[in-house]
Amino acid sequence: LQTLDSMDSMLQVLVRSAGTLAIVELQNILQGLLQFTSSQAPEVRQRAMARIAQLANFITTYPLPQVCPCFTQPTISRHPCSKDHQFGMLGRLVGHLTLCCTCQDKGTSCEAAEALHHLHNFTVQQRSKWPWLGDTKQLTLQECFQARQAWQLLQNRGAGKIFLRLTKFLHPSDRADIIFMAIKSMTDLSTYSISVAAHMVDVLVADAALKSGKVPNIVWAIYRNRPNIRNAVALRSLDEALLVLMVQHPSMVVATLLQCSPKCTRVAADMWKVMLTGPPTAEIVLRELLSTLMNQSHRKTSTSTRDNPRILSLAAARAVSEIHLPSTCPWEVEKLFPQLFVALLLQVSFTTELTQQEVHTFWQQHQLTPIRSAVQSMKALLCSMGFESLVLRTEQLGGWDALLSTQTHLMGVRSVARVMMETPRPLHSAIFCHLGELLRAEEPSWEMVAMVFFTEMLDCMDLSEDLDRVLEIFPIYLQSQCMGMSSLVLRAILRLTERPDVARKTLVLLPFVMKQLQDADSDASAVALPVLSNMLWLLEGKRTSLTALALANVLHPLFGNESDTVRERSIRLFQDTMELVVAVGRRKMKKEVHNSLLPLLLHLHDENKSVAKASQEALRSAGLFLKWRQLAQLAETAQAWRIGECLLARNRSRAKDYLRQSQPYLQSPQETLRLEAIRFIGESWGLSLPQAQDLWGTPSPA
Repeated sequence: LQTLDSMDSMLQVLVRSAGTLAIVELQNILQGLLQFTSSQAPEVRQRAMARIAQLANFITTYPLPQVCPCFTQPTISRHPCSKDHQFGMLGRLVGHLTLCCTCQDKGTSCEAAEALHHLHNFTVQQRSKWPWLGDTKQLTLQECFQARQAWQLLQNRGAGKIFLRLTKFLHPSDRADIIFMAIKSMTDLSTYSISVAAHMVDVLVADAALKSGKVPNIVWAIYRNRPNIRNAVALRSLDEALLVLMVQHPSMVVATLLQCSPKCTRVAADMWKVMLTGPPTAEIVLRELLSTLMNQSHRKTSTSTRDNPRILSLAAARAVSEIHLPSTCPWEVEKLFPQLFVALLLQVSFTTELTQQEVHTFWQQHQLTPIRSAVQSMKALLCSMGFESLVLRTEQLGGWDALLSTQTHLMGVRSVARVMMETPRPLHSAIFCHLGELLRAEEPSWEMVAMVFFTEMLDCMDLSEDLDRVLEIFPIYLQSQCMGMSSLVLRAILRLTERPDVARKTLVLLPFVMKQLQDADSDASAVALPVLSNMLWLLEGKRTSLTALALANVLHPLFGNESDTVRERSIRLFQDTMELVVAVGRRKMKKEVHNSLLPLLLHLHDENKSVAKASQEALRSAGLFLKWRQLAQLAETAQAWRIGECLLARNRSRAKDYLRQSQPYLQSPQETLRLEAIRFIGESWGLSLPQAQDLWGTPSPA
């Protein structure tokens, strides 16, 4: 006993001799003593706790120099005082002493209660010296506290009340330290009271002053310690803590739990289920998971799970498939099913673009590749909603297998879209509308997949309410730089022009479709031409004639296109324009028709029989339009050589124009067209074919 008294005196001397750094020395000593309070030997724990109690009593009577009382006011931020003058370990000390009050070792618990008693007195004293920090009610609390008998502090209920009083003086960072300590203590049923530890967590997590920066650490603490916690009270406390944090910091909690377990272990799945079974948080959680799923940015910053949105997106997809959503929150899942389904579909597409390093980072110990896991998540969501038959139907169509390959991926998307049209009308309508909203956002990373699904559903949709949305979206994507997007949209427009219920309304897209003919994309032009043909016949009155005239002007360059389909369709559409131009614009149209005669003549020798046939019919229509009976008759019998003579004989002044038009054909990839171009040039100069060949040579294809 004498030795312990001497030790107390020595510790007090150390604090006094530290001068202005007395508070620093005090905290160093307390930190060292706290380590011994966790000793396996009861006598060591008790003696260490007694020394803490003596020191706590000492500072209530000894005025520590230059101690800043800001530690007693949790609302003060960015206080200019030095760290050497702050009582920074107050939170850890309060948390540890409160738990020790519940220790089964009576001696240790009594000393801990005594220490808390003196610590509370010291804190109240510091506040009373600085009136601007608080109110005089604290002095009344001190008197009530002092009146309490020491033996009462041994009761769990008493320890909880003391803790509540002291938490009023704790800074947010101190509160987080206590939460970590309390969660850790829940794993040991034999040392501290689980109910008090749970009470500490409940009180501090619900505190609005808790710093958001500490939330990820708290979620990690719950995840790491939960497997070792068996007590029902403790588990209930952790569950409540998760729900509270989810309401206050939803994005942070979801992101942290995904980082804790990207593969969604059993512990993580249990935590997800806790948050999803609470009505206030279920929809919040699902919306945060949706947000993470859709955050598939190509701009990754790291291959770690902490700051790579691509990997967190994969983790969110995995979580959706593991937590059996409908069994935990059926109403919320049904409400958000369209968004969840589309997000997972886009997730499947996104995984085809992952780098090998990202795949390795996320799936080091997993049996499934990311894309197979994403497809599995889609199947799980459909099955959980009672759509097992749709999963089987997609399997029969080869849709799931097609999704797994980059070469057949879009075919798989089409298969899934067709099958989803078998769902109830309100459901597939909701999916269609959601895709429309996403497409309006213009996100390059998934626009092609979304558009494929959207256009595939288009054929079976009742567009009485959604047509305006469709007509608003299509012009945006006709201008997209994404390969194949223009052709995809044009094919959808073509199908709309063939639907009597909506065909005429598609005319608002006419200027955008015409612009496609001016681009170098032969695939897009091949689809745009039949679209324009359909639209041309939907027009009425003066607009028909003006549009036909405008079209004729842009069709000429397409006669020599490399694509057989484009050549044939452009020539046939030009023939239509001649039939539709009436009095308004007829004079201008004659000029366009005259400019078409030589190209049409040359294409009578096109290697593609359909193009040659279209050219013959167009020449005949040109003769009728120009009221040139001889040309019409020669075209009808396909007398090409005589048509050339006819052109030169009718108007020699146009010989230079014909010569200019024939020049590009000298570089044609078709030998027959090159020879006919030389023949015509020779005839215009009065030369035979051999003479023309001697003069100009036999051109080679470009």
